[in-house]
Amino acid sequence: MPCTTILVGKRASYDGSTIVARNEDSPGGQFEPKRMAVVEPADQPRTYTATESHLTIGLPDDPMRYSSVPDALPGHGVWAAAGFNEANVGMSATETITSNERVLGADPLVEYVPARGTEGEEGYVPATPGGLGEEDFVTVVLPYVRTAREGVERLGALLERYGTYEMNGIAFSDADEIWWLETVGGHHWIAKRVPDDAYVTMPNQLGIDYFDLADAEGDQVEHMASADLRAWMEANHLNLTMLAPHVVDDALDDICDELADTLFDADDDMLDDLDGFMDDVREGLLAGDIFNPREAFGSHSDSDHVYNTPRAWYMQRFLNPSDGWDGPNASFHPESDDIPWCRVPERKITIEDVKYVLSAHYQGTPFDPYGRDGSAATRGAYRPIGINRNGQLAVLQIRPYCDHAHACVQWMAFGSNPFNALVPLYANVHAMPAYLENTPAVVTTDSFYWANRLIGALADARFHDNSAHIERYREKVGAAGHRMLRETDAEVAGLAPEEVPAALERANARMAELLRRETDDLLGKVLHTTSLAMRNAFSMSDN
Repeated sequence: MPCTTILVGKRASYDGSTIVARNEDSPGGQFEPKRMAVVEPADQPRTYTATESHLTIGLPDDPMRYSSVPDALPGHGVWAAAGFNEANVGMSATETITSNERVLGADPLVEYVPARGTEGEEGYVPATPGGLGEEDFVTVVLPYVRTAREGVERLGALLERYGTYEMNGIAFSDADEIWWLETVGGHHWIAKRVPDDAYVTMPNQLGIDYFDLADAEGDQVEHMASADLRAWMEANHLNLTMLAPHVVDDALDDICDELADTLFDADDDMLDDLDGFMDDVREGLLAGDIFNPREAFGSHSDSDHVYNTPRAWYMQRFLNPSDGWDGPNASFHPESDDIPWCRVPERKITIEDVKYVLSAHYQGTPFDPYGRDGSAATRGAYRPIGINRNGQLAVLQIRPYCDHAHACVQWMAFGSNPFNALVPLYANVHAMPAYLENTPAVVTTDSFYWANRLIGALADARFHDNSAHIERYREKVGAAGHRMLRETDAEVAGLAPEEVPAALERANARMAELLRRETDDLLGKVLHTTSLAMRNAFSMSDN
């Protein structure tokens, strides 16, 4: 599915948390209702059959409880999307990403092939199952892993065995690490640890731009990959890195120049470490250990420049504003192919920053569809991050200063992100509040999902008239959420571990009740404001 992801390392976040966040967007012309759910071990299948690919696999007999954000309507699979398990491991799956013809020719996607003919008759060919995909990943991985690294290892093994029918990016987190895995063709994959002091921006495009094969084949400090990746790349001529010594030296000189600008106050030891690092990089490049996966496995298509790269540009423009992102002398433009996969932010990143970038529609630029700058052409030039078909936003926060039993918070928003608010919910519970868990097929304000869809559709028509209502709502809900977390953390600090889930459920319920009141109030205000602007209005009144 089309989505947008941001990952925030623990030293880059405002409170030392690891933060994984992703918009799940429906395909064009569709609006897939979403809901929250908690899956108990007894409800987890021991044999799993994928709806999309018809693949059947056995699952371990010792699953953990986990939270999720599945599709609300039955009949086409689970699509669990994002959640935490009892071991405080988070998973977000997936960011649909791009590839190229060379990769897909070297390792074709494993697609479902329907049966041909009639069973029992001559010429009948049975159906061939496909691989695993977004529909399946959370269900078959999250209940069974106890660290982010284990998540990469389990999913990697499943990909190598069963394959996938699509290109995907998947995030795993625990209190110490975030790992990002990208599928490469049908059976291959790479994974990279997010630096603790950095954030990652991911539109629907293969993103990793620096990979160390020697590390992936050795200690796996920051890189992991399918076992035969090097041989497969060599056999299919996929490494596009320029290995001429003068090219390598020029590239490293450019890197050093950029680092010097940010390390102006570095001491001698830091500079010596930097020199040593650059020597290692040079040796790795010349040995073929270091390469750019985005060049080898990804795409630089015209559609990327409309659909993908502008989103990364805007997120990094917001989080590193001093770098200069506009004008003819800017280092990066909305259509740049070399926007970094990760970078160190100018200041610590908050939950509110994450919500802002994942709701963005190019505010402050000529590309804002609601803006007054630019022209009609520029205002529709690029695909927004906060788009009409956002289905849900899950922000997975693991707080290192809290006891294990209440460290994980799953911040949730439903509907189009420019018109909604994030609400925090503790993940270590046996059920989620009905307001977020129950999303029926019929439209109703008893559902957080449907209420947000209604607000977005109404507010969009009179964006500027309604923006103040939405800003106040977002601030009030967010402030109440932070207060709820602070008060509940103190409340459960002295409880026995077995008592904590029930206390967290009560806190979630109180938060949901406040959320419902504020959402109903916002809906009333937006309905009134937009009704006044209906085209069949008339100034003369009969009162």
